[in-house]
Formats: sequence, structure tokens, C-alpha cells
Amino acid sequence: MIVPTSRMLWVVGLVVCPALTLAGVQADSIAVALGAIALVATVAAIDALRGLDLLRPLIAELPSVVRLVKGRPGFLPLRLRHEQCRIRGLRLGLALPIGLQSEQDSLQAHIPDSPASRFDWPVAAPERGHYNLLACHAETTSPLGLWLHRRVLPVQCQVRVQPDLATAIQSNAAFLARALNGVRTLRQIGRGRDFEKLRDYIPGDSVDDIHWRATAKRGHPVTKIFQVERTQEVYVLVDASRLSGRILAAEPDEPSARRAEPLLEQFIQAALILGAVAERQGDLFGLLTFASQVESFVRADSGSGHFGTCREKLVTLQTQAVTPDFEELASFLRVRLRRRALLLFLTSLDDPVAAEGFVRAIEILRHQHLCVVVQPRAPGVEAVFTHDQVQTVDQLHQALAGHLHWRGLRELQSVLQRRGVTVALASAEGLAGALVTRYLDVKRRQAL
Repeated sequence: MIVPTSRMLWVVGLVVCPALTLAGVQADSIAVALGAIALVATVAAIDALRGLDLLRPLIAELPSVVRLVKGRPGFLPLRLRHEQCRIRGLRLGLALPIGLQSEQDSLQAHIPDSPASRFDWPVAAPERGHYNLLACHAETTSPLGLWLHRRVLPVQCQVRVQPDLATAIQSNAAFLARALNGVRTLRQIGRGRDFEKLRDYIPGDSVDDIHWRATAKRGHPVTKIFQVERTQEVYVLVDASRLSGRILAAEPDEPSARRAEPLLEQFIQAALILGAVAERQGDLFGLLTFASQVESFVRADSGSGHFGTCREKLVTLQTQAVTPDFEELASFLRVRLRRRALLLFLTSLDDPVAAEGFVRAIEILRHQHLCVVVQPRAPGVEAVFTHDQVQTVDQLHQALAGHLHWRGLRELQSVLQRRGVTVALASAEGLAGALVTRYLDVKRRQAL
């Protein structure tokens, strides 16, 4: 594609237009005017033809996958190959998809004598997801500067924007710094359930631990030794329904950038933090996302490759305007999970319809699996007279509304507790810490 430059327009304005005017005024000057116009047209045509091959040797390359972090600046490593390419000035532009932003629309590139060059294109992404980059636009001027030659250079690049875990990691650094339970080592409750070995009886051993068959065979008391089960299956179930699309009113001291994020962003951060902690604890970590049906399911496993798979599933997860179907979810888990596992639900049960469905669905799972619910608590949802900041009638009404909401959650908590389900309430920013704390508490008590 070629377009005229400003120089071409000046030539037309200074030569062609006066020549046409002169030919219209004086009949004997028509030949001179036509000659001038023909000269300009010939020069312009030759210049256009000479510039057609300028961009043909040019090849643009991008990595097949580029990873960015949501909300953080990054760059795209654009590489140009220009063997036997003589270009005076080159202007580049990337066709960024919706969702990617750049502080520069185009780049004036200088072509060195080497056959290849690299340009770091600054880019940022305010939202998670996968974005495909398919074209790079190149523009250069013809030898005489009368035309702009443009060409689309095909590229194949997928930009994967991952959630920002910096704040969550900083808040839960104590859980990730040690392989044991948090900041300090806690006593393990119980003797363990996995049989390890037999040894001779030592005074003080429980009679229940004596292996009577081995005792009769060896002629002296023999005790069974158990070890704490280390490799357990832990699943995080992330709700992507309409309940996770809400934006809770933030605390006054929270950063303004965090106030406009839906609950799903906090769910994703909490799930990834728990996956990292479970990896350090030696457990198998699994992931399930659901809305009106199960969206994705990753069976529990360990390793960096497995963690990357779970992370990619969460990168593309988006909120859906549907009501969660907990009974469908429970049926799916009942069929897929044969081994007893710890199920950590990241959802919001302050909706009466959703809470009723969850209570019915948990009957399918509670006899086989250990279920824990971690849900966000909006600011102001607390018992009345918890603090003495109520000064006006409006504040009193807000406090009473928060108390009624808090009482409803406590009643639901009691109903689920009678069914063996633990419910933990936490602020939106504290979901990751509450989730990890519940997981470590279950592991310490060997409740699984």
C-alpha cells in the first residue's frame, strides 16, 4: 500500500496546479503545462516503483508466548530481520488487541548495518486473559520521499496476562517462607494414620498399638508405629458465577486500585497462594472452577508443571452472570474423587438462594470429603455495638443492617457446622490468609 507524502502534495501544489491554471488562461502554453505535468507524473511513478521492494525483505518476529503480569508494565521483544534491506527511515506499529495498552502508538526504528535488530515495545494489561497479536505494520518513504510505502508483517504471538500475586505473597510470606506451619513450628496433634513399621515394645506404649499377631509369633511384645500422612489431596473450588462478580465496599485504608476489583480476583490470588503452600507441605493440589456447571477440573498433583497448568486455567477465568449450581458440582465431585480429600470452597453464601442450594449439595459430599468454606465478609457486616463509632441515625441504621447480615451468616455457619462443614469469614484482602490458615489447621489436626 502506498500513500502520498506531504512532499508529494507540495510538488502537486507548486507545479501541477499552476500548470493547469496556466493552460486554462493561455492556450499557447498548454504544451508546456502538459509537459510539466507529465514530468511530475513520470518522476512520481518511477519513485513509487523504486520503493515497492523496500519492505519486502523485512521480516518481523515475536516469541510465540509472552507472559505479563496484570497491572504491571512489560514489553514485547520485537525482532526484525532485514537482510539486504536498504531503508532510510522505518516506522513500526503493532496491532494490539483490545485489552493491551501501550504508551506509544508507533516507533521510529533505526536500521543498523547488522542483519537483525531488536526493539522492546512497552505494553501493559489491566485485565487477565490471553491476547493474540497477529500483525506488525511497517512504513517507510520512497527514495525521493514522494510516497509512503506500507506493509503488514505477519506475526504469531500470544500474550498471557497472569494475576498479580505480589500483594498476596507479601501478606502471606510467613506461610511460604517455611515448610512447616507458618511462622513457627506447631505440635502435630495425633499419632498419624499411615502404618510405618514394627518395633519392640517400650514401656509407656499404648496397649492399642501392640501388634498381637507379631507378638505371638516373636514371643515378646511388638508395637505398631504410625506416621503422619503427608501426601494428601487438596482441592480449591473457585466460584466464577454472579456471586464472584460483585465488588465489595473496601475499607477506607485500602488502596483505591484494589477497591474496584471483583471478588473473583481475590479468589484467584487465594487459590494460587494455597497451591504454592500445599506444594511446600508435600500435598497434592487440585483445582476446580464452576458457575452453573463445572468449567474446568485439574486433578490433584504436584510439581512446577502442574502449578503452571492450574495457573493457566485461572488466567482465562471470567465471571458469568449465572447462579451457581452446587448440586451439579457435588455430583461431579462425587463421581470424580474416589479418595478422601480436603475441599476448600471459595464462594459467597450471603445470597439466600445460593446458600440453600449449597446446604442441599453438601449432603452429597460431607460423608466422604472434608469440606471448608472461605467466603468474603463485606465491611460493616458485624455484630451491633462492636465499636462505638455510631454517631448519627444513618450510621445506626447501617449498623443494624450489618448486624442482620452478620446474624444470617452466623445461622448459616451453625447449620453447616452441624453437618461437619467449617465456614470461615474474612475480608476480601484477607481471603488468602484465611484459606491457608484453615488448610494448615486441618493438616495439623490430621482431620483429613
